[in-house]
Amino acid sequence: MTPIVLAPDANVPTLDIEEAIVGRALTFRRFDESDPGRIPDEAWRTCDAVLKWKNMRLTADVIDRLDRCRFIVRVGVGTDNIDVDAARERGIPVANVPNYGTTEVADHGIALLLSLARGIEPYQARLRADLVGGFHAAGVPTVRRLRGSVFGAIGLGRIGTAMARRAKGFDMDVVYYDPFLPSGHELGFGLRRVKSLEALLGEADVVSLHTPLTDATRGIMDADAFSAMKPGSILVNIARGPLVDFDALEAALRSGHLAAAGLDVLPEEPPRHPHPLITAWQQREAWIDGRLILTPHAAYFSAASYHDMRAFSAQTLLDHFAAGVTRDVVNPGWERNRPA
Repeated sequence: MTPIVLAPDANVPTLDIEEAIVGRALTFRRFDESDPGRIPDEAWRTCDAVLKWKNMRLTADVIDRLDRCRFIVRVGVGTDNIDVDAARERGIPVANVPNYGTTEVADHGIALLLSLARGIEPYQARLRADLVGGFHAAGVPTVRRLRGSVFGAIGLGRIGTAMARRAKGFDMDVVYYDPFLPSGHELGFGLRRVKSLEALLGEADVVSLHTPLTDATRGIMDADAFSAMKPGSILVNIARGPLVDFDALEAALRSGHLAAAGLDVLPEEPPRHPHPLITAWQQREAWIDGRLILTPHAAYFSAASYHDMRAFSAQTLLDHFAAGVTRDVVNPGWERNRPA
């Protein structure tokens, strides 16, 4: 019997890319929902795998309905919308797709930094308003020289490493904090490593976030963290929105202690109930104008990376069912709970 793969929140019109990869080895059952309750109960209970996009949360009660499921694959990297512990308890491995979009995300992060450090948006706004009167360079507070300044990466996985390499290309002094990497890891990249978050915040002119969202990292950039940052520094977040306490971010920007921030991710996506900081940015209030850049969780996106994301996730499914190869699992220990 051909395994059935449930795609409950596939926000694409067809699964043509996935079907081209798996051929007749798997059968897809596609929905485009954000509410698990809108998926027929029998679809959950009879599927052999779940191909998970980003628009639905797989909570413990949903996972408890996966009577036949043997594999969950996240079409993307972040798995904070899947209860991976509940899946482990049911003996279901959860995999992601870590090998797509790395260059796009790193390029986007550097683009946010460059736009702030070179005043691209304020200069453009000046010229749009007055081609003659706005034709001058001074008076943009975020503009600075990057060469010789300190780029601080919190987390040095694939994207953090790619960002660090790009920062070195701009002759920045790169330092990182990552307690999960083995001793000596820094030697292979020629980077500086610090032993604490506080140490990094205290010397970095640019702080860039590259850590997954967990209970330990949620709100890692809080009021204490912003206070520990160097005056006049810049924050870049291309990881996960809830890593940043937005009340603390607003206070740090209002006080001027933080010069600017470039964010591709927000605590609520899309921001249906925008934080006052976002409202101030929308209205171009004078105190924030030119000091905050927001993009719509688009750092990963290009036609090539989107294709890779879908194709690689389908290949992960195929390898599991056709070859017995289970890779890129984010909830180790699932084997202990696998039914005999």
